[in-house]
Amino acid sequence: MGESDLIPLLLVTTLAVIVPILAGSFKRMRVPVVVLEILGGIIIGKSGLHLIHPTPTLTFLADFGFAYLMFLAGLEVDFDLLLPDERSEEPFYRNSTFLGAAVLVLTLLLAMGAGFWLKARGLADSIPLMGLILSTTSMGIVVPVLKERRLIVSPYGQALLVAALLADFVTLILIGIVVAFYERGLSLDILLVSLLGVVFALLARLGHWLDREGMLQRFFLRLAESASQVPVRLALAFLVAWEVLAEALGVEVILGSFLAGALIGLLSKDHNESLLEKLEAMGYGFFIPIFFISVGTEFDLQSLLASSDALLLVPILVVLAYAVKLVPALLYRLRFTWRESVAAGLLLSSRLSLIIATSSIALKLGLISEATNSAIILVAVVTCTLSPFLFNRLLPETKEVKREGILIIGGGDLAAMLAWRLHRRGEPCITILARRTEKLESSLPPHVRVLRDEPTEPQVLASAEVGRCQALIAASTDEEVNVAVARLAREAFGVPNVIAVVRSPTNLPILHALGARGVQPALALMLAVEGALYYPGAFDLLATGLEKMEFEEVTLHNAALFGRELRDVPLPRQALVMGIRRGDEVIVPHGNTKLHYGDRLILVGPQESVEEARLLVEESH
Repeated sequence: MGESDLIPLLLVTTLAVIVPILAGSFKRMRVPVVVLEILGGIIIGKSGLHLIHPTPTLTFLADFGFAYLMFLAGLEVDFDLLLPDERSEEPFYRNSTFLGAAVLVLTLLLAMGAGFWLKARGLADSIPLMGLILSTTSMGIVVPVLKERRLIVSPYGQALLVAALLADFVTLILIGIVVAFYERGLSLDILLVSLLGVVFALLARLGHWLDREGMLQRFFLRLAESASQVPVRLALAFLVAWEVLAEALGVEVILGSFLAGALIGLLSKDHNESLLEKLEAMGYGFFIPIFFISVGTEFDLQSLLASSDALLLVPILVVLAYAVKLVPALLYRLRFTWRESVAAGLLLSSRLSLIIATSSIALKLGLISEATNSAIILVAVVTCTLSPFLFNRLLPETKEVKREGILIIGGGDLAAMLAWRLHRRGEPCITILARRTEKLESSLPPHVRVLRDEPTEPQVLASAEVGRCQALIAASTDEEVNVAVARLAREAFGVPNVIAVVRSPTNLPILHALGARGVQPALALMLAVEGALYYPGAFDLLATGLEKMEFEEVTLHNAALFGRELRDVPLPRQALVMGIRRGDEVIVPHGNTKLHYGDRLILVGPQESVEEARLLVEESH
């Protein structure tokens, strides 16, 4: 790598650092960072200051960042989300997967019609590719907006998530097929595209069998114990292997990258939750910014301004980009309001990485000109900036209700024990709702409200003020009641913390998909017995002094403790650290466990000791 390679790379990586800092200045419009990366690239590139020229190193890193972006898009595919809920009693046409598929089919039809119209007027050469360009949606825009608005777990948010996921997945597969057609023509070689799908299906089946036999879990546990980031290395090697396979089959490399990510996500989702976080850090920290900045540096403003057709194409494409999404989104009126349906169409109109990727491929194939490619990049910039703004204006945030109190479902001994425990912790507002309450009346602490009614009825839960509760505990002896109440609490009332007691393992993924937590009595009993066998001291402490013990989860902000081993932390004598949450990872602590900023420590001990430990851990000066 010579000096001429290093200087452009230095400029690009420096810009990648500056852009996120500048993004904080656009809080009102919430301009996506990647838009600023493209604009920054335009400024320093051939349409601006001419500070960057293509080099082999920069070109390779940009191409790899392109593939890596598609790899991360595959990692985000949640196949469980696409499966219809068999327990749902709603009509099929209100199901999120059906609505998402119907919206996608109508979008594709309208987009192909738009492509035909553009070709007839000499504004496009390829009807299929232009149609697919208009059909894309940006998961990278939809997901953050839904998360920011706390809609991601709502039925509305899930419906939009499914639609965006289908749009990404299906259009990328179709792009691979169309590109193969243009490269090879209508021949048997085009069937090689399906070979990638066959390999994907076979590996997915193999992974499912290994998971069922417990071998996959043991494999990931062994990898997690490695100090050399083996899971990350394996994922990257897998990415490159699929790129090589796609290239050998004559298939577009990004399709191989996408399927590699989807397979890694499918196999590792239940075993290595921190893997995605590490891979995203690598991608969005280095490779992906280089790709988007390089898109900007290659943006050809002169060609765009010199072409009257390309200039005309920009507003036409913007109008078509919204039209082919807004019209199909009206199907959401089968389940949501008119305002929500139009807002869905606006948000799903945001386009970014996939539209740029498709346009880049079309440019390499000679199917579009530099000017048209620049026009499509402008469309991506406009839609991914404007769509979230319009969505938030059409669906303004409602004032959040202050939540307080805990609702317990069930009339058995467990409900009574929970009420006593919460009362001793100082919880001021406790309500118990059950079909039968005779056994509870004389065994509850004072000021606990008891309601006798059917807990699975929405109007009953509403009368119990579940919409104002900070938590709901479904502790009925009827497991189906617990699952049904958990569903209502999350979907209809938006209760942030829902816990349900279930005995069947098959209900755990259902609760997880709802954003609720499942507690299995058999598993809890097994852990208690195991604790008594292997950790008798800790078990005796908890068992004999449970009523005096306090549990609390605190976040580490004390800079004096960063990087220190747990054994060197001056915790109060009777306070114990039972666990550490680091991102999505749960760590069983040892004396040599080093603390990181933002770690969430699970403390247990007498109230005074836990409070003293909390002040130590949370100290921020």
